[in-house]
Amino acid sequence: MKMRNRGIDRRTMLGAGGAALLAAGAVARADEKAAPAAAEAGKKLSELIAEFVTGFDLKAVPPLAVERARLAFTDTLGVMLAGSQEKVAQIACDMVKAEGAAPAVGVVGQALRTSPQLAALANGVAAHAMDYDLSYIMGQPTAPVIPALLPLAEATGASPAEVTGAFIVGFEVGSRMARANNTQSRAGGWHAVGTIGTTATAAACARLMKLPAPAVVDAVGMSASLAGGLSANFGTMTKPLHAGVAARNGMMAAMLAQRGFSASAVALEGTNGYFHAFARGLDVTYAPFHDLGRTFDIAERGFRPKLYPCGGLGHTAIDATLELRDTLLPRLADIEGITASITRYAAARIGPKYPVSVESAKFSMPYVAAYSLIHGAPMLAAFTEEAIKDEKVREAARLVSIAIDPEYAEMFEESPSRIIVKFRDGSKLERLRYYASGTKQFPLTPAQIETKFMDCAAQAVDKATAAKIFATLQTFGTAPSFEGFWPLLRRA
Repeated sequence: MKMRNRGIDRRTMLGAGGAALLAAGAVARADEKAAPAAAEAGKKLSELIAEFVTGFDLKAVPPLAVERARLAFTDTLGVMLAGSQEKVAQIACDMVKAEGAAPAVGVVGQALRTSPQLAALANGVAAHAMDYDLSYIMGQPTAPVIPALLPLAEATGASPAEVTGAFIVGFEVGSRMARANNTQSRAGGWHAVGTIGTTATAAACARLMKLPAPAVVDAVGMSASLAGGLSANFGTMTKPLHAGVAARNGMMAAMLAQRGFSASAVALEGTNGYFHAFARGLDVTYAPFHDLGRTFDIAERGFRPKLYPCGGLGHTAIDATLELRDTLLPRLADIEGITASITRYAAARIGPKYPVSVESAKFSMPYVAAYSLIHGAPMLAAFTEEAIKDEKVREAARLVSIAIDPEYAEMFEESPSRIIVKFRDGSKLERLRYYASGTKQFPLTPAQIETKFMDCAAQAVDKATAAKIFATLQTFGTAPSFEGFWPLLRRA
């Protein structure tokens, strides 16, 4: 199914003003009947989602889905612990403290206890603070799901298996929404963490709360109105705020639906609904929803844990630079210029300027390329105020420029980079990296996964506690309860 919006002639709009006012109520009432059929037998998208949420059986999913859910929790909790110590997360927690909510649940990496919704907000900001969380279509559309599920699980006494199932539900719903309109971010300027992530979180929370199908429909409908987030705020503290708000709003939608709060059953696909608004003028297909619950994207498509804590679209450029590093270091003085030849989509988000803050450093091609050349892989130490003041990196960054690669300009799902080094004697050296580290072509090893977790967790907890958390996560989904787990996630 394809959907494109049509322009409105101004004279028609003015002439029809009075009639439009009279007809508004009728249009709203007819909206559900007039909405395009979502998939099978004319079912609405929210109904398909509700059937999936309520009928989900963890025992019926492929073992690989459970294995990847375990990896998702390991990766996300690690970056959340590290992110909890970032300035942006501390500011969010200061606001949460000021709210004075009942101390019902903990916040990851903090001594603070607060309400489940505010904990989801703080957790979401922490999870996305360093841009180190796992990637999928359009970046990190499912980033808010785990930050919301953790406090909700603590509040409800849910089991690890129930939380695992709820995450898979959220991932599958988010994946279908992303595939339904995969140009939303590239051409529309939306940040999928806030747009798609809100509904994915609502579905996951609805599953964990065991909502009946009608309430799930309402939760999905509410989430469509609560979604948002602009890519204009990449490189600022507002980018991780999108994850926090989506985590809170998704949980809020499920909690309100549990209490009888209503929403439109066609808030996703109906006239003036989610897809009509967020995909304005762009193609939309509802085909990805056709096999929801029969196939599992988390197993068949997977996701990409990040090796570097910065914007994922620049990771192939980092990998290519690192592959050239040993050859280039002895010839630094002979380099005339370094060109990062990348996709148009990457160039719109990984900028050509030297960073003025830690946040902007994560989206600066001159910085990440220069740091990789001078110091090696840009890990946590690369994204500090001290690091971006490094004069050697600044000097190398002056050599770096961005170009749109003629061969890969319009690519979207992959982000290949070609690093071209020109020397003063006229010679050149080039390295192409098509897939980034962490993809299925270059998967992270178990040792890399554990090292990443331990490095991240060390920012918030001691080594012994980090090891206990990691060990617990390796049996996530099969352990009988969370007994003893929640205190490990909090600072003393």
